[in-house]
Amino acid sequence: MKIAGLDIGTTGCKCTVFDETGCELDKAYCNYPIKRKTGSHEIDAKALLESVYLVIGKMSALYPDIAGIGVTSFGETFVMLDENDEPLAPAMLYTDPRGDKECRELVDKLGLKHIAEITGVTAHEMYGLPKIMWQKRNNPDIFKRVKRILQMEDYVVYSLTGNAVIDYSLATRFMAFDISTLDFSDELLSAAGIDRSLFSKPVPTGTNAGKIRPQVSQELGLSKDCQIIAISQDQVAAAIGAGAFSPDIAVDGAGTVQCLTPVFDGIPDIDKMMPGKYVIVPYIFKDKYVTYAFSYTGGALIQWATDSLAKDEKFKAKEQGILVNEYLENEYNSKRIADLLDTDGPSGMLVLPHFAGAATPYMDTGSKGAIVGLTLDSSVAEIYRGCMEGVCYEMYINYRNVVAAGAKIKRLHATGGGAHSTTWMQMKADVLGVPISALSTVDAGTVGSAMMTGIALSCFSDIEDAANHMIKVKQIYEPRKHYHTEYMEVFSRYENLYNALRPLV
Repeated sequence: MKIAGLDIGTTGCKCTVFDETGCELDKAYCNYPIKRKTGSHEIDAKALLESVYLVIGKMSALYPDIAGIGVTSFGETFVMLDENDEPLAPAMLYTDPRGDKECRELVDKLGLKHIAEITGVTAHEMYGLPKIMWQKRNNPDIFKRVKRILQMEDYVVYSLTGNAVIDYSLATRFMAFDISTLDFSDELLSAAGIDRSLFSKPVPTGTNAGKIRPQVSQELGLSKDCQIIAISQDQVAAAIGAGAFSPDIAVDGAGTVQCLTPVFDGIPDIDKMMPGKYVIVPYIFKDKYVTYAFSYTGGALIQWATDSLAKDEKFKAKEQGILVNEYLENEYNSKRIADLLDTDGPSGMLVLPHFAGAATPYMDTGSKGAIVGLTLDSSVAEIYRGCMEGVCYEMYINYRNVVAAGAKIKRLHATGGGAHSTTWMQMKADVLGVPISALSTVDAGTVGSAMMTGIALSCFSDIEDAANHMIKVKQIYEPRKHYHTEYMEVFSRYENLYNALRPLV
């Protein structure tokens, strides 16, 4: 018997197959285009679904005994279906600017804090409800034909099974879900003028949505008994796959986006969460919640530095048979030693990592990146190092904020490509002053999805059993107090950087 995790991202989807013990066997990936124009950011939901079918079909051709597929996806983006389950319009991405006016109208009606108390989110046009209002107002003829409004997880689950269910974590991304009652809010939907019958049934993370439809099983080469499991938003799946099951462990998602995901006992203080725009999301355990504290450019900033600045260094690294990242780290260390400086301490350079806008605690898409402290002697390796430090400083701002809001973090579990960098992991441990365990898996979201699928199919008895099979610690990085002190001296300057530069850009 095999189990699979399906991870649906903004630009592509991946299906990973595991055996019944949690050992990864194979995976398939397919990307799809997104359209970004002035005034609109959209994705073709039908093309996304075709890609999903393609990766599932590739894996089922090799592993026809797949017994269950867990589905996780990115949030906010929704598709409107007609009575024949055909998309009526392109799906609006969370970055789409439309819905701002409608969001302000909701805030005027209900109040910013009241909306946050109900939904766990600070009102913003990125969420689904204001965008649905925009569609109803600006495309009335199309909206009259809408029979279902689904995010990508429940769209895929519905297509595979015919059952429309959405897990709690993704339901919150509509800004219309009550995190206390775990159901859609009549008050929010009434204020927005949207019928609740359009939405899928909210269910707990890891709910079995049912067997795959016979026609689809035949098309994809799957057993007619294959079960489809509604998992969660990708960050919740990553928290599960990283083993963050209690408030003392948080996730360091060191991927393209840098995300810190702590766990809370009970609903945290709204007044302490709202200033940083931190969401409150129901988790897999009763009365436990998570939040997302993130920067749009984590690994993306490091990639920018190597692609845009390190062209000669890439060539030299190739000659030496090493990665450009390793080459730059070696160059940085050599120059520091020549200058009689400590290789592990802060460079002193300040890099504001807002190269794709600012996420929490600012949620300011207009903010821009900056590199401060350049001299004629500055090297690409030093800028590269400064980019790593900038991500860490931004992470520390978020860490400090969520701890003030009640997070009790004693250890981080790191996943994603950045978890393979010993330099970056040690730097994070030193900056935050918290031990970091780098996990062997890069794709924690897929692992978390497979874990919940394995539980639903009785491969694992419970979450702890699943974790024992599928989560492995590769290396532990302990914080070093003297370096933490040195980093905090630089951080005291960094934390003023955003306010100093924002009026200029």
